[in-house]
Amino acid sequence: MPRPLWLLVIGMVLNVTGASFLWPVNTIYIHEHLHKSLTVAGIVLMCNSGAGVLGNLAGGIVFDRLGGYRAILTGVSVTLAALIMLVFYHDFMFYASLLAVIGFGMGITFPSMYAMAGTVWKEGGRKAFNAIYVAQNVGVAAGAACGGLVASYSFQWSFVGNALLCALFFLLVLFGYKGISNKASEIAPETILTQDSKIKNKTIFTGLLILCGGYLLAWISYVQWQSTIAVFTQEAGISLKLYSLLWTVNGALIVLLQPVLAYILKHWITSTKTQILVGYLIFIVSFVTVSRAEAFSGFMGAMVILTIGEMFVWPGVPSIANDLAPAGRVGFYQGIVNSTATAGRMIGPSFGGILADVWGMKSVFGVIFVLFMISIVLTQIYDRKIAVGGLSQKKTG
Repeated sequence: MPRPLWLLVIGMVLNVTGASFLWPVNTIYIHEHLHKSLTVAGIVLMCNSGAGVLGNLAGGIVFDRLGGYRAILTGVSVTLAALIMLVFYHDFMFYASLLAVIGFGMGITFPSMYAMAGTVWKEGGRKAFNAIYVAQNVGVAAGAACGGLVASYSFQWSFVGNALLCALFFLLVLFGYKGISNKASEIAPETILTQDSKIKNKTIFTGLLILCGGYLLAWISYVQWQSTIAVFTQEAGISLKLYSLLWTVNGALIVLLQPVLAYILKHWITSTKTQILVGYLIFIVSFVTVSRAEAFSGFMGAMVILTIGEMFVWPGVPSIANDLAPAGRVGFYQGIVNSTATAGRMIGPSFGGILADVWGMKSVFGVIFVLFMISIVLTQIYDRKIAVGGLSQKKTG
């Protein structure tokens, strides 16, 4: 890899490690320490994700007009300012407001880093993006491990640790990224809101929307691990340290099992559609397992199963979108997939929080089972009309 990409990889590790000090325990802090309901906690996290969407849009504009260096510097500056304030002010109103600001800043930073990675190593193709993806998961594993340990002593030190790592990232960006080529390119982030060309092939597009319907429901279910299930672990007597260890294992397995996954997909599960369906079934097994968990070993087993499921599903849907996309429409189709995932992360915490507050965790697990069954049906039928005649017209879309 070229040196500029290594700098981006190091920056991503610092950025995500810092963020992972907080995001696994956000719901726990709001519910257990600020004494707010799970519904309120879900709304706060929804606002955080919503601000991230706005940050994505702003980041795309800044990246296109001013370049990657200024876009990333803007995002990390906003994030750092909010994190410094969070060290000193973290009652509920400040916490909720600053979490939204942090979401906005992070929203600017992430797509800009992916876009810059593509510009500094164009000949590397997908390898550049894979490097950033692996760096994210290294950060998740390291941050969750350190963050859980720190939070078990004091949340105050979690805020300090997050701010310090963000400050290191800021210095790296300020002095290390300035000389990196920062011209926008065709791989700059694209969303539905930035795409105004007419959709010609409605058969393929409808198929994509059906597929994304299942993807949305899967994300709504998945984020319960970061919201309602996080509180569920506390009620089961699982410490913050051990809860964060679950996410450490999640990030580590995603990195370590890549060769195994590649072998399975090459020799056993060659269809991407089947890959996603298998992933949804694995997700169901994970949630059945966690619904019956009473000790840490049960939660750990469920997390391992969950991780295997996400390794099948999360890369699979963007891959199908790429295959379905007509010439010149890849960005638009990927924008739909990205927007779907963001919507799931927005809706999930408040949706699960309301269910848990009103009917209890059993209702949450029951609804999750139904959502995954719907996801399986939608994935099974999304390509029926496409198989008849849609793909033959794909390149005209």
